[in-house]
Amino acid sequence: MKICVFCSSSSDISDDYKKSAFRLGKTLVEQGHTLVYGGATGGLMDAVAEGAQAGKGEIIGVIPEAIIKNRRLSNLPTKLIKVPDMNERKKQLQELSDVFVALPGSFGTLDEMFSVIASGMVGEHNKLLICVNENRFYDALISHIEFMQTQCSTAKSQNYQPIFVQSVEECLERIKNLDI
Repeated sequence: MKICVFCSSSSDISDDYKKSAFRLGKTLVEQGHTLVYGGATGGLMDAVAEGAQAGKGEIIGVIPEAIIKNRRLSNLPTKLIKVPDMNERKKQLQELSDVFVALPGSFGTLDEMFSVIASGMVGEHNKLLICVNENRFYDALISHIEFMQTQCSTAKSQNYQPIFVQSVEECLERIKNLDI
């Protein structure tokens, strides 16, 4: 399977998250999967790709021109897809991937996650999105989703919802048990 990982590119993010991202990338490719990710340098992006590289796996990076112009193009992908902008990056990531994993991140990560959720809700795909809530990173988001449900701005029962897990190991177990 092609597993897309959304994650922080901030080099200031906790080393604990970097270690988890490395384990995720390494284990995914050791299990025969391909890593698909944003193709930029920094933070968890480097860590997940370095893990996949250590596991000698295939790494597909999808990177927009603006990030290349900012000199953030990673040399880790075994295949690199250059796109004109962030919207095309999201489109390519969604088309290429069988499963999505969201590690801790910032606005870009949230944008990618919400794009997958929104397109899944309207029936454009039924691909699994696993959000790794390590160290309670996504607790506030989980609370906000519950709040939206109580306010009836989103249905309590939907045809598509992300799955939240507490660790990379739990995420890997979910992927291992998929029948795609």
